[in-house]
Amino acid sequence: MTNRQLHLNLFVHGRGHHEAAWRHDGATHRSLTDIAYYTDLARKAEAARFDAIFFADALGIGDEVVHVAKGGLEPITIIAALAGATERLGLIATASTTYSEPYNLARQFASLDHITNGRVGWNIVTSWVSGAGPNFGDDRQIEHAERYERAWEFIDVVGKLWDSWDDGAVLDDRAAGVYARQDAIRRIDHVGPRFRVRGPLNVPRSPQGRPVYVQAGSSVSGRQFAAAHAEAIFTAHLDKTAAKGFYADIKTQAAALGRAPDSLVILPGISPTIAATEAEAHRLADELNALTHPAVGLDRLADRFGGHDFSHLPLDGVLSVEDFPDPRKVQAAQSRAIAITDLVAREKLTLRELLHRLSGARGHFAISGTPEQIADTIEDWFKSGAADGFNVMPPILPSQFDIFVSEVLPILRRRGLFRDDYEGRMLRDHFGLSRPHSQYFEPQTGLE
Repeated sequence: MTNRQLHLNLFVHGRGHHEAAWRHDGATHRSLTDIAYYTDLARKAEAARFDAIFFADALGIGDEVVHVAKGGLEPITIIAALAGATERLGLIATASTTYSEPYNLARQFASLDHITNGRVGWNIVTSWVSGAGPNFGDDRQIEHAERYERAWEFIDVVGKLWDSWDDGAVLDDRAAGVYARQDAIRRIDHVGPRFRVRGPLNVPRSPQGRPVYVQAGSSVSGRQFAAAHAEAIFTAHLDKTAAKGFYADIKTQAAALGRAPDSLVILPGISPTIAATEAEAHRLADELNALTHPAVGLDRLADRFGGHDFSHLPLDGVLSVEDFPDPRKVQAAQSRAIAITDLVAREKLTLRELLHRLSGARGHFAISGTPEQIADTIEDWFKSGAADGFNVMPPILPSQFDIFVSEVLPILRRRGLFRDDYEGRMLRDHFGLSRPHSQYFEPQTGLE
C-alpha cells in the first residue's frame, strides 16, 4: 500500500455520544454493564477493519446521572474482556497519571499487551474532572500545571519499567534449568520529585515493547506533552481551521524534538449524524437535542470551566466571551474551554444553542448529512492537513455506527482512502508505528 490511508478509531461512549442518545429508539437497550454490548461493537469495528476501539473514563460521577446514562464498566477491564472476542482490532483504554501508580499501571498494560498479542494502547489522561480527587482522598482541584508535571515523571517511570526486561530475557530452558537471563532484567532505581520506584517490572517486555501512547490534551502543556510522547492523538476541534492549526503545530513541535512526522497520528473526533437526506439527518439531530435536559448541559459547561456557575444566564440570551471566565486560567480542561469561547465569539450563540452544540460530542466536531456528505468532509479534512484519520464518535449506538459502516465506509474505500483488510496484527501495524527500542538493551533481531 503506497498511498496515504485514513486511520479510523471507534470511540464508545455510553449508548452514543449525544447526551440524550440513551433515550432514543436507535440506541441499544442493553445495560451499560452488559459486556455483550461492547463485544458486539468491537466485532463490528473489527469486521469493518477499524484500527481500534477506544474507551474513555471518568473517576467520579455527578448529579447528571439522573438525566444521562452513566455508570458503565471500567475501561481496562473492558479491553481485557474484548481480547478474546477479537483478533486484530486495537484496544485502547484510558488510565490516569494523576490517580494511578506507575508500577501498577505498567503491570496492567504489559499484561494486556501480552494477552492481546500486541493490540493495546494507553490513553494518557491527567484527570481534570471535578469530584475525582475526593474519591482518592484529595479534596483539592489539582492545578493544571501540577497534573502535567506529575504526568511527565509518570511516563518516564512506566517507560523504564516496560524496558526493564530485554526482549530475549526469557529462555525457558527446561533442560538447563534456566528460565530467564539475569543480565537481561534490570532494576530502574528511579528517584524523582513524585516517585521512587526500584523495579524491575514483574512482567516480561510485551509484544509491542510497550503499549501505543495515546493522548488527548490540547492546551499548551498538553501539546508539549503530546509532541514529546504521543503516538496517537485524540483531539477535539469544532471546525477545520482549528484542526489544521493544531495539526501543523503538533507536527512542527514533534519535528523540533527529532521525531518523524509519521511517528504520531492525529485523529480529531467526528460525531456524524447520518441519514438518506440532509434534511432527515438534521431532523434526527433536532430529535436528539429535544431530548436533552438543560441542567445536564449547564453542569457539563460548568465542569469545562472549573465549576463556574452559568445558571444565572438566560437560556435564550445571546452569549458573549465576557460571560465566561478566562479559559487560559481554567484548571480543568483548558483546551475545551478555549474552543468553547472561540465558538461563542465566532457564532454569537444563545446559551441554549451552545448547550445543544456541546450535547452531541462535548466539544468535538458534530456534523449532520448524507453518507456522501460525511465522506466528503472526512476526505477534505484528511487531504487538507487537518487529520491523519478520525476518532469516530457515533451520536447513537449502535444504529449510527451501523450506518457509518454500511454507507460511509464503502465510499471511502472506493476513493482509495481506507483499507480493505488489515496488513498486520498489532496496533502499531495499523497505525504505521515502529516498535520502540529499549533504553537499556540492544534490539533483538527480527523484533524491530
